[in-house]
Formats: sequence, structure tokens, C-alpha cells
Amino acid sequence: MGFTIASNRIERVLTIGFLLVSISLTGQSWELKNEEEGIKVYTRTVENSDIKAVKVECTIEATLSQLTAVLLDIPASSEWIYATKFCRVQENISSSELIYHSEIDVPWPASNRDFIVRVKFEQDSITKKLTIDGENLPHYLKEQEDVVRIMHTESNWTVTPRNKYLDIVFTLHVHPGGSIPAWLINLFATRGPLETFRNLRRQVNKPEYKEASFLFLVD
Repeated sequence: MGFTIASNRIERVLTIGFLLVSISLTGQSWELKNEEEGIKVYTRTVENSDIKAVKVECTIEATLSQLTAVLLDIPASSEWIYATKFCRVQENISSSELIYHSEIDVPWPASNRDFIVRVKFEQDSITKKLTIDGENLPHYLKEQEDVVRIMHTESNWTVTPRNKYLDIVFTLHVHPGGSIPAWLINLFATRGPLETFRNLRRQVNKPEYKEASFLFLVD
């Protein structure tokens, strides 16, 4: 029993790296690590990093506006993003760009992690493909006591509309900091993405997102 509880805690710690990276990786191939309910999770090595990048591919039934409304509803991120303690908007730059601060809930004895990201939404006027890039801003806010600041995280969404569906490719590379061994992080890194994208499928269909619309976006 004690071993099971400890293992569950370790798994949560090791999947903290999953938080909403287009990253240029040369000479490496994506390796499929897990597939459940049509959600595929891949990893691959990154040059000069012990932590592997993660890619998620899935299809959800929703409009671009529904998905965008969910992603811009920063305070509600804790409802669907794995292990998120809170998300707070720090600065609204425009209707399609903002800066937010998030903290990841990590079980004792490890310390919580936090990060600050600038996200920007852009749509191709011809293909209607939506891209969402995340830029890490680790020095935007003063570090909190007893919380480890994530100094490196890059993320990217590529969303292609197809009839009533959205084909999503999400990529992430993050180093959670602290003393968690890289090989353990990589071992368990697929669990967070699977749970998050399952939650996302439910989140986009909540009533508050059904009628969303944005001036910068065409469904």
C-alpha cells in the first residue's frame, strides 16, 4: 500500500512538465509512447537537454472559437489542465495575446513549480489553421518562496479545422527545475498529456463556450 501511494505521488511530480513548444529539433524522430481514446502521445530527445520533448495528436469535436474560448479562459485552466493549482492573467496585450502566471500543484515533499508564459493566437487567412505559441517569461514576476520557478518552457498548438472537427498537434518542451531525475520525468511524462486532452474534450462542450466568437478568428 505504501509503495502504491508513493508511486502515485512520484507520477504526479514527474508529469508537472505538461502545461500548455514548437521547438526545432534536428536529426531526431518522434516515438509513440502511448495511445488511448484517439489521443497519441510522442516523445523525442532534444539537443543539449536531458528532458524529452512531448507531442500530442488528437481530434476533438468543436469549433475554433470554442477551443479558443477555452484556452483564453485562463482562470478555468485548473479545471482541465493536469495538476494545475491556479492560472492568472497578468497582462492582456490584445484580444489575441496575453501573459499568464500558473502554479503546478506538486505533492509533498517536492516543491510546487510555477511559470509565466506569453501566448499569441494567429490564424492563416486562407487555410484557417490556428497556431498558438507560448513564450517563457521566467523573470516577469518575482519568484515565490518555496515555489520553484520553471526557467525553460516552450509550447505550440497547431489546430486544423475539418468539418465539425479540429485536428490538434500540441508540442511541449519544459525543464521543471529542481532535483527530479530527468530519466524519471521522461518515464512518466505521457500521463499528464493524456489526462489533459481527455479533459479538454469535455471542457470545450461546456455551455459557456458554445457561442463564443472572436474578431481575429474565422470558424
